Amino acid sequence: HGAAELEETGTEALPRRTPPPSWLPTAKGEEGDFCLRSSDCAAGLCCARHFWSKICKPVLREGQVCTRHRRKGAHGLEIFQRCQCAEGLACRLQREHGPADPSRLHTCQRH
Repeated sequence: HGAAELEETGTEALPRRTPPPSWLPTAKGEEGDFCLRSSDCAAGLCCARHFWSKICKPVLREGQVCTRHRRKGAHGLEIFQRCQCAEGLACRLQREHGPADPSRLHTCQRH
């Protein structure tokens, strides 16, 4: 019944999109803006936990300290999450320290 009426008028039925919630910004979030996922943040930023909320934080560059997770899912336990290393970099044990160094600091390094 309704389809025939649409054909007669020549208008097409378009799916109605629900508008985003008013608290969700329409532009990509800048550093420090609240987010739900990394796609909410501008280029070069990721969405990471900061206390009990999530904000846009910068993706890590070469030489910056990163977090290496031993167990899958451990990332969710952090109160202050770091972003991952930028493309082309990996989170590896810092080379300058000797094998006896207990700090076990990881930094973003070229592959």
